Amino acid sequence: MAFDEFIERLKEFHEQRGTILETTPRVNGKNIDLQKLFNSVISQGGYDQVSREKLAWRRVGQEFHLGSTNAAAYAFALKTVYYKNLAAYEIKTIHDKEPPPVEVLENVTARGGDLLSRTAQNYQISSTRDDFVNGQDEDGSGDEDVKTPKEDRMDIDEPGSGSGRTTRGLRQAPPQRVLFQPDMSSTRQIRNSSGRTQSPQPTATTSNAYSFSTSSNPSLMSNSVANYEPRPPMPLTLRGVTTPANNSALFYQQKQRLIGGKASRAKDVPKPGHACEGPNIYLRCMQALRSGIKEEQDYALHHLVKISHERGDKLKFSHFPNMAELLVEYALGVSSLYYAVKWDISYTEENGGIGSLDGLFGTPDILDRIKQLTRTDPADELETSDFANRLQKINEAGLTLRNLVLLEENAVYVSEMAQLRDFLSVALALPNDPRLAELKHYVLDITEQVTKYWSLSADDPLYCCLLGELTKGTDRGAILTTLRAICRISMNLEQPNALSGVPTSVIENLFNWLLLTDEELLGADLDFLYQYTAVPANVAFLLHHSHSSPATLSIHPFVSQLVRLCQHNHERSVFKILKRSAVPADQSNSIPAVPPDLMSRLLKMDEPDRSNRWMKCVFEEDAESEITQIALWQAYQSRFTAHSSEGAMLSASDFIKNVSSIFSGASAQVSNDNHQAKFIIKGIRARRHPVNLNGRPYMRCLWRDPSNYTLDSRGKKQPRDCSAYLLKSDDMFEHLCLAHIGLTRQPAPPVAEGENESTSAIARKWDLSHANEKIQDLDCYWSNCRRFSRQRTNPLSPTKRNLGNHVKTHLANSSSSQLHPTKGTENGTTKATTPQKEGSEGKEAVWEEFCMWNTATDEKGDAAGVPLTAMLVLRNLARNVPKAVEQMRSERSGFDGANGFNGMNGVGRNGYAVNGSGQDFTTIEVMQSLFLPLRDRLVWSLAHNRSLGPYVHDVLKLVDKGMEG
Repeated sequence: MAFDEFIERLKEFHEQRGTILETTPRVNGKNIDLQKLFNSVISQGGYDQVSREKLAWRRVGQEFHLGSTNAAAYAFALKTVYYKNLAAYEIKTIHDKEPPPVEVLENVTARGGDLLSRTAQNYQISSTRDDFVNGQDEDGSGDEDVKTPKEDRMDIDEPGSGSGRTTRGLRQAPPQRVLFQPDMSSTRQIRNSSGRTQSPQPTATTSNAYSFSTSSNPSLMSNSVANYEPRPPMPLTLRGVTTPANNSALFYQQKQRLIGGKASRAKDVPKPGHACEGPNIYLRCMQALRSGIKEEQDYALHHLVKISHERGDKLKFSHFPNMAELLVEYALGVSSLYYAVKWDISYTEENGGIGSLDGLFGTPDILDRIKQLTRTDPADELETSDFANRLQKINEAGLTLRNLVLLEENAVYVSEMAQLRDFLSVALALPNDPRLAELKHYVLDITEQVTKYWSLSADDPLYCCLLGELTKGTDRGAILTTLRAICRISMNLEQPNALSGVPTSVIENLFNWLLLTDEELLGADLDFLYQYTAVPANVAFLLHHSHSSPATLSIHPFVSQLVRLCQHNHERSVFKILKRSAVPADQSNSIPAVPPDLMSRLLKMDEPDRSNRWMKCVFEEDAESEITQIALWQAYQSRFTAHSSEGAMLSASDFIKNVSSIFSGASAQVSNDNHQAKFIIKGIRARRHPVNLNGRPYMRCLWRDPSNYTLDSRGKKQPRDCSAYLLKSDDMFEHLCLAHIGLTRQPAPPVAEGENESTSAIARKWDLSHANEKIQDLDCYWSNCRRFSRQRTNPLSPTKRNLGNHVKTHLANSSSSQLHPTKGTENGTTKATTPQKEGSEGKEAVWEEFCMWNTATDEKGDAAGVPLTAMLVLRNLARNVPKAVEQMRSERSGFDGANGFNGMNGVGRNGYAVNGSGQDFTTIEVMQSLFLPLRDRLVWSLAHNRSLGPYVHDVLKLVDKGMEG
């Protein structure tokens, strides 16, 4: 089953069950493949079977490479993932049973097993809230020595780093404090008859009817009732009670002590904090924040920072009401460091003044109130210790909130708090002080996690503050987080993110950031522009300012840069397409003769080197061919027997053995042909043309003179080839002229000093005194040419001169430039054809090469990264520019980018929208102005970028449609 199909079925099951499916759970920072986990557990017998076996979940965790440093915790986390997401699905699909109710399965911890027999009656549900109150967390352990975090030094990341959202660590721990450690040992003493204190001893259990339990199997209830026996009587220890009647003296002494005021203090009274465990560290911190006592709040913030970092997945705001509100209220105190104000969160409809924030619906005029405040921040050169300590604790409160909202459940919880939005607006509107850089990074991280649950209008204080960060921001990390926070607005809501009211200064910065080589910043920038250009009103805003003030904001360089980014970080790749398949040459029926020049070189060698070189020159490997051993031996003898005096020849056995050493694919075999043994060499065949010792093929003369013929079986004359082998085309032309055409050279001149005879012979000119005479039967007998006898138009005169010029067309150019394939260019499609090898194949395969410049792709091979987002922005522009122009025409009052159509020159004479100079422009003109100069580059990307091709095609289609009007 495919992964997508498995997830769809799992989603449908959880939807019917009323539970939430976590499609991409994480354990130790690694994504868990639910299908792989399900198959692994099922292959080992299912959830119950794996839970019964010792260390079985650790073995399952090893398949996901979760690490070995904390294997027990990772194994339980992996078990919880299966328990919450797949356990009920296993019971329904694998065991074909109805799973237990949600109250006793998904809503409880993953401890234990026996899910198949679990019911609402036999399973006791423990209250999570009671566990926390009694000093236990979700791990079920109340040992505060283990759960309370120890103070140590933590790493610090620079706030300005681009990865601050996910990798920014904790600040240095505050000074060490002594934590409250309750005495867990029992203070109760047990007295027996001997008067000595003893620890309780275990008692042996007996198998009787009283100890029989049916909670694990209700079907045995009838047997339990039938076998019931009453509890055996137990002896009672009777002790006398002291009364005034039987011990009057004792009572008299007690009365006298009370009268005299000398009542002794009761012994063994436990000291405060030792009689009970008290609240756990979570409740302790929450109550400390609520107390308002500085020392208690410092204690709480110090421990909450470490808990949120080390065990943040355990601390959920829903389990500790008012903890998130307390942290936000404490962090709001940062305003009192710079302004004369103390914010008060009001949960009534009464207006409490400038410092009162609406805790029910938020404060829409928070920015106006901040402008009315009086600055009280200290000078830069003098910072008091009180200021530094308060700012440090506020940073700790912000860091705790930042760490906890990374958990999705906490992010949903705080998104419903109106005062959180006010706090984020207040923090981002603080003065531009370097001391606040750390807090602002925490605030931006929180904003990024919660904006997907909010719909922010153009006049929302938080939205205005985020745009202000893009206007004045110079911190790369802050800009990245701000862009991501804005892009996430209303992501989880049905209402789209319109991104209205973006000022020109922000758009100008966005255009300038596209020129950088920072890929992470480019990605965030393009994500913002993709959402921005998806709205026609925003595109109309760009067109308006591009025509009214092109020096400030011009859309043309922006579009050109988008086209450049479509080939961002491209990589060259070459692939071939078979244009013509190879056609192998027919096997030669005869072994070719050895040319004289090659024979003279072979005769200078000794055996077995001579026979080895000869076989390489006249034979080649072919897995499908074969030759008889006797034919091979006879060919060897016929070639070298006449020259045996120049060197001893090999014996037949040694000669046949050498074949397999010369050709790795050849082997001596015995085949049964018509029940008759046949000794062959499998894997070689005779070449059609021999090659020299360097592997260069000889050319064979194909001149078929009618005077040189043989008679076939029917007595018909069959012309024979000349069969002369020559290595160079010049030598072949010399041979044709002298042997077949009948031309001669002029007499040799005297040999000059320093010149050998061969050079002088080559320098001789042809004797052409009778070359222009017509000869009636003169013709070209190269193969089946017959140039003079078969010509129909423009006949050539049958002269030796014309015949000599004509035979050159049958000879290959042997110049060095033709011995190697031509190198293809890199600016488009090229063809590279492998030169034909004489003597190995009739026709070799012809391949057509293509150079592609592909950009980044995902694991499925689809386009991804910066090039894809740039192309999507181009597609938005191509789609919405015509709509924007039409929208500008329809508004007679003009267009003002931030607030709609209000301030442009209006509609022209013909109903067209006009720019600031009063000139008309149409949709066709705008589209041509933007895209026509870039059309060739888009077509090039379409042809050379396979992954991005479909998106480029969509853009070109929209551009053509817009240019047609």
